Amino acid sequence: MSRIGKNPVALPAGVEVKVDDNHVITVKGPLGQLQEQLSADINIDVKDNEVVFTRNSDHRSHREQHGLARALVNNMVEGVTKGFQKKLIFKGVGYKVEKKGKDLVMNLGYSHPVVMTDPDGIETIAEDVTTVVVKGIDKGLVGNYSAKIRAWRTPEPYKGKGIRYDDEVIRRKEGKTGAK
Repeated sequence: MSRIGKNPVALPAGVEVKVDDNHVITVKGPLGQLQEQLSADINIDVKDNEVVFTRNSDHRSHREQHGLARALVNNMVEGVTKGFQKKLIFKGVGYKVEKKGKDLVMNLGYSHPVVMTDPDGIETIAEDVTTVVVKGIDKGLVGNYSAKIRAWRTPEPYKGKGIRYDDEVIRRKEGKTGAK
């Protein structure tokens, strides 16, 4: 049996979970509401402030979906209670960021500023000129939008310039040495 899938998801106070006939699960909490379409091969039961997952058989695809369904619902519950956030650090000469309404305006060494508009369900906060925090209740959206911001200037290993996550470690390389 799946080690992840067999663990039930505990529901904190104020969180409501509903499953309809088409296996669409809806999670409501203090921060908002999330919906996800799950596989029909996984049975979802809500009882005693827990969500329990069982699968129809031991087929490989059913085993894969078992752990995935549990992880998705756990992330949904955590998102509507606490939310998710990723912090990005801009490092480089002239690299800076500012917030204008729903737009994130970044100067990244290009001949023009890069402007990104926050998608629905995502909020960006420019803490200072070199730090951005991406917040939201959907873990996938927060990670995806953070990756899109980071993709404009991925960190390089020689000087460490670029956009990196707060907890990311950049392995530095030694540059060229002069000829003797």
